[in-house]
Amino acid sequence: MESAIDVKILSVEDLVRKFSLEVLAGEKQLQQTITQARSHRPGLEFVGHFDFFPTERVQILGRKEITYLHKLSIEERQIRIGNIVKYHPPCFIVTAGQEGLTYLTQYCLEEGIPLLCTSEPQRTSEFIMKLDAYMVKKLAPEIAIHGVCINVYGMGILLRGKSGIGKSEIAHTMIGRGHRLVADDIVVLKKLSPRTILATHDGKTKEFLALRSVGLLNVVRLYGRKAFQDETRIALDIELTKWQKNSLHNELDHESRFTEYMDVRIPHIEIQLQPGRDVAGLIEAAANNWLLKQEGYSAAEEFMRRLESDYGS
Repeated sequence: MESAIDVKILSVEDLVRKFSLEVLAGEKQLQQTITQARSHRPGLEFVGHFDFFPTERVQILGRKEITYLHKLSIEERQIRIGNIVKYHPPCFIVTAGQEGLTYLTQYCLEEGIPLLCTSEPQRTSEFIMKLDAYMVKKLAPEIAIHGVCINVYGMGILLRGKSGIGKSEIAHTMIGRGHRLVADDIVVLKKLSPRTILATHDGKTKEFLALRSVGLLNVVRLYGRKAFQDETRIALDIELTKWQKNSLHNELDHESRFTEYMDVRIPHIEIQLQPGRDVAGLIEAAANNWLLKQEGYSAAEEFMRRLESDYGS
């Protein structure tokens, strides 16, 4: 069961809190929203080229940009800065411990644009990496689905199936084999890119696993920190179904099946349940097989090549 796609909102104040930024101007405008998950360093814009200026992005001013502005005459600086602030970006963030920003502060005060500064000098490129990673996660569209998510051999696996099919019990077995729980019952999926889905919990169920006849377990308290992982990138979507006699067959076709979440295709397989079947072992096998496919190896393709070789001889 999927919920509707939830589009997140991020404010300038959220950035101030997360990165302990100093507010130099625009304190009353910190509730301005940020809609773009990537920041921008104005370079061409300072010399008058605005054809592709991403006005909705957070603008970063590092040593390179501030040094350039310091070297301009007062009149030239007024033109260059004025041309940018009139587009009203969400905010400006100055990095690398720059000084002499009085003129920039004045422009931001007049236009009502937050001007922020990192509390400690740091490389602009490093700050941008941290900032962009944070904004991508916070602004990622997300949905909540009913299921279980576990991390197996470093990859995220979704376990889905009807209520009572045994998803949580299987997750508990996987934890006993050294794998990690990410979410039980409600799995939150975030779309980080056209090819990447990140899975996490909804906060309320963090570290909890519900087992029928046993009750609610805190896996960290029971099995230690290694039993839980806060988030993981999804690699496989596994649907658990009831055993259907005479319906199983070896998958020798080359075409993979997929499930789509927010238009991102995730490889999909079905595992039928039957008493005595080592489902945890099958999940581990599926995970290892997926890893081999990423390295370019397919057991089915090799088998077909052997058959063709035998027939040709």
